Amino acid sequence: MSAEGNEPQAIRKLKPGRLVIASHNEGKVREMRALLAPYGMDVVSAKELDLPEPVENGTTFFANAEIKARSAADLSGLPSLADDSGLCVDALNGDPGVTTADWAETPTGRDWNLAMRKVEDALSLKEPGTSRAAHFVSVLALAWPDGHVEWFEGRADGCLVWPPRGTVGFGYDPMFVPLGGDRTYAELSAEEKGAISHRADAFRQLVAAVF
Repeated sequence: MSAEGNEPQAIRKLKPGRLVIASHNEGKVREMRALLAPYGMDVVSAKELDLPEPVENGTTFFANAEIKARSAADLSGLPSLADDSGLCVDALNGDPGVTTADWAETPTGRDWNLAMRKVEDALSLKEPGTSRAAHFVSVLALAWPDGHVEWFEGRADGCLVWPPRGTVGFGYDPMFVPLGGDRTYAELSAEEKGAISHRADAFRQLVAAVF
């Protein structure tokens, strides 16, 4: 938006061509590549371009998404799309939140089974009957090499189950059941999850704005 009192600035449109997905997470890249498939984009990941992963030292999903998108755009000279997403558990005051990936860190890499166990262990310390409500947040940042950035935020509400179920998804998907459903994200097909996920919600907003 422009300064108060002036007309809002038009959102910049994205032309068909090469686009970098600013991620080394193959599951996330796979989802975003599928979402972008109908729009004439030649998608390449930051990992495929051998771009380094920037330090994500932001305190919000918006900040971290922008860090990743700007870094990839600067280094590649191409428009770049980054997602910063996370699981927010009501009873844990919104944790893991922006530190979602950190809960999976080990000396040898990320262990999402460990991350899910940490969430479950934290919930087990609460009073019996404590709400297991949670939501996923996805913020997409679309950056151009000249520094222009657009942001889009999506959300999916649901609840957590234990033990984890399903093998299709990634991250915390096996313990998250979306609102109104009875299967976890990891029990849904890619098409089913793609229709209702937090990332799909953000992506619908992006499509309406920039294509």
